[in-house]
Amino acid sequence: MLHAIPELFRTIIAFVVVLGVLVFIHELGHYLAARWVGVHIETFSIGFGKPIFGWTDRRGTAWRVSWIPLGGFVRLHGQERPEDVSDATRALWQTGRTFHEKRVGARAIVIAAGPVANFLLAMVLFAGLFAVAGRPMATATLGEIVADGPAARAGLMKGDRIDTIDGTPIRRFDDIQRMVQSHPGQPLKLSVHRGEADQTLTATPDSRDDGHGKTVGLLGVRSGASTFERLSPGVAVVAGVTQTWDVAVQTLAGVGQMITGQRGAEDLGGPLRIAQLSGEVAQLGLASLVSFIAVLSVNLGLINLFPIPILDGGHLVFYLIEAIRGRPLPQRAQEYGYRAGFALLAGLFVFATWNDLSHLGLVRWVAGLIG
Repeated sequence: MLHAIPELFRTIIAFVVVLGVLVFIHELGHYLAARWVGVHIETFSIGFGKPIFGWTDRRGTAWRVSWIPLGGFVRLHGQERPEDVSDATRALWQTGRTFHEKRVGARAIVIAAGPVANFLLAMVLFAGLFAVAGRPMATATLGEIVADGPAARAGLMKGDRIDTIDGTPIRRFDDIQRMVQSHPGQPLKLSVHRGEADQTLTATPDSRDDGHGKTVGLLGVRSGASTFERLSPGVAVVAGVTQTWDVAVQTLAGVGQMITGQRGAEDLGGPLRIAQLSGEVAQLGLASLVSFIAVLSVNLGLINLFPIPILDGGHLVFYLIEAIRGRPLPQRAQEYGYRAGFALLAGLFVFATWNDLSHLGLVRWVAGLIG
């Protein structure tokens, strides 16, 4: 259906859907945890600014959808400390249902529940995809052959299918990797299917350090075609959890490489990049869009756990310090922390937006006009 929609409108619709799902689930985590520990929720908002529409439920929570779809929030009853508000405001607080009077552990649960909800969403989406559409599995058919690599020297070609290595049956590209990595510098006899014929080739993997002091083999090939393997519900759940963990590890590794300078920061994107990718992925079909939402959900959960004041992770750091000290940090220290966190996030937002504009070509276009 999205194929028939003009590109701009498809991008806008996909972006609103993707961000709406992620924000709703994140804030729903805060909402459910707050209800569990007995805190009243005053407002549940998707988006910022003036409400488009909304209603108030029987518990007194105002639900609304607002015009600016770049986030959302849950306003907890009595989230401010008593000394920070007026007597008139304190008089309206419902005893036993305010956030500030809950024990530090209960407050930490409410704050941590947002990122946890994002991780759970990713697990559910990945599991559902693997059970319904199937998990992508790289076949034993070879894709690109690295020039002058061991595979090229052995005579392997793109499109070849490796059936056995030293007599061991090969079903997937993972099997090739496992056999090659465990035999660095050792000749391997490959049974290869090419076109309508079978032949036997011998390849000797190069040796390299895997970065952890271990020598592994390298053949110099990339995977070709992939197939989709449907998993049973139980196996799909386990695979969904594993996939979520793998995405989280890869994301953190990428952030670490940016910090250490091993990777350029041009890959850091913001809302414009997400909007562009949302439109492109939506064109590929529902399964691709669901997978994209799952990956972004992991990223959103991780970002919110970074120990930066204003983010959930920053609040959790404050609560940890409070638990250790037996009392909250002084108000001035928290205020300085929030200001520093806001400045850092604002700087990252500006930098990411600049990357987005550069990626979209707008910066080059403006520079051309000036030139």
